[in-house]
Amino acid sequence: MERVNSSLCLENLRMMHENERLRRKAQQLDQENKALLAQLKRKQQQQQHNSSASSSASQQQQGAPSAATAANNFKAA
Repeated sequence: MERVNSSLCLENLRMMHENERLRRKAQQLDQENKALLAQLKRKQQQQQHNSSASSSASQQQQGAPSAATAANNFKAA
């Protein structure tokens, strides 16, 4: 009976060590995931900023109609 108890204690100890190792690994992966998510969000915001800036620049280059022109077009219709 004592040998079974010792065996179970050793198995329990191994499981606790494995749990600790897995918990540390999960924390590391969580930190990496958060860092990658933040990086992705920054890139998306930068792309949105760049696309809106280039969109407004292309409208200015194409001579986008003024508010008065748009109002006149609306009255004519």
